[in-house]
Amino acid sequence: MEYSRSELMPGVFLSHLKSDKFKTACMSLNLITQLSRETASMNALLPNVLRRGTTRYPDMEQLSCRLDELYGAAIEPVVRRVGEIHCFGFFASFPEPAFLPGGEALLEEMSRLMAELLLSPNTRGGLLLPAYVDSEKEKLLDLIRSRVNDKRGYAVQRCLEEMCCYEDFAVSRFGDEEGVEAIHYKKLTRYYRDLLRSCPVELFYCGQAPLAEVEDALRSALAGMPRGEINYDVGTELRMNALEAEPRYYEERMDVTQGKLVLGFRLGECMEDPDRAAIHVFNALYGSGATSKLFLNVREKLSLCYYASSAIVLRKGLMLVSSGISFDKFDAAKAEILAQLEAVRNGDFTDEELNWARRAVASDLRAAMDSPGELEGYWLSQALDGLDYGPTELAELAGEVTREDVIAVAKSVELDLVYFLRGENENTDEEEEEAYDDTEA
Repeated sequence: MEYSRSELMPGVFLSHLKSDKFKTACMSLNLITQLSRETASMNALLPNVLRRGTTRYPDMEQLSCRLDELYGAAIEPVVRRVGEIHCFGFFASFPEPAFLPGGEALLEEMSRLMAELLLSPNTRGGLLLPAYVDSEKEKLLDLIRSRVNDKRGYAVQRCLEEMCCYEDFAVSRFGDEEGVEAIHYKKLTRYYRDLLRSCPVELFYCGQAPLAEVEDALRSALAGMPRGEINYDVGTELRMNALEAEPRYYEERMDVTQGKLVLGFRLGECMEDPDRAAIHVFNALYGSGATSKLFLNVREKLSLCYYASSAIVLRKGLMLVSSGISFDKFDAAKAEILAQLEAVRNGDFTDEELNWARRAVASDLRAAMDSPGELEGYWLSQALDGLDYGPTELAELAGEVTREDVIAVAKSVELDLVYFLRGENENTDEEEEEAYDDTEA
């Protein structure tokens, strides 16, 4: 795979990954803004409204018919947060010419169609259609309200909200109910017009077409995009240490049959010049897989929880340990989770455990090479961070992480907040369903 990056027009950047590995090409368009409570709901709503229709294809039925004519190509809205950067737009996939009966190249038509969704929505009097806006508002409200149905994801998000209460990262990528309800189609139209003039745009392509061909197709498709003064002032603020001298504790009660314990950590001084490979290997050794200390000890050996795992939000310098426990196991589970971290700090792990962690990280990274969607997400994050090494290179670095590297990361980690979701009637324990996730990095 060959990676290259170029600027097509002011503030519009293309990450191009040439690959003959897949039968389908993928392409994405993301508007880039700072994550904030004031605009998050509009950002989350906008691509869904735009996806409802264009001037050429004014409703979803006609859009679907056109995509069917393009051999089942797809264009879907996407909303993500990468650290404290809000990314929203469209993701497209379409067959490569070699796998079509007539060998047709769909790149130009898909570029044009995706640009139309962004630049030429179906409007009335220059305004976004009220019916489309109101319909998508209801869907977004349902999505936001549904997060409570997945208690595990809900607990993780609540921990983040409390831990980062003075930071933009507390804001959900979907916004909140109050923000969605306040959106009016005229307000959304004005905001949309401002975004087109001021937002940086990140484009991504993965497929067989050469760079020059992709550049020409996208530059032509986006030629009518208004460009004014581009707002490049987007990024993520890193807080190295815990907010207070002692870890904060936040408890919430709900009608649940299983306790949800989440420990929120700051990665600390290791984020001043982060060794990404070492941080990933530390996380794998401590808690992110079936060979980790949390899984083997807290869950399997001591049976203190139904699940226990750690996850790194690298771009924000956070680590979250999520576990499901019996209500009366709170103290024991929390103490053992912290004891396993202390063991890593003290170097109390075998060479075999370290090798398992290295291999797990390398395997996950190399698995990303088998999915155009995973590659798109990886390279979008790399572009926003100003980095240009691929998953294979990072996997190789993971294989070189030493015992001392892992211990240094572990010693840097600092507990910031403990969140516990407990029951109103604490009598039984059952597994909960998982449906909602807003923890992406």
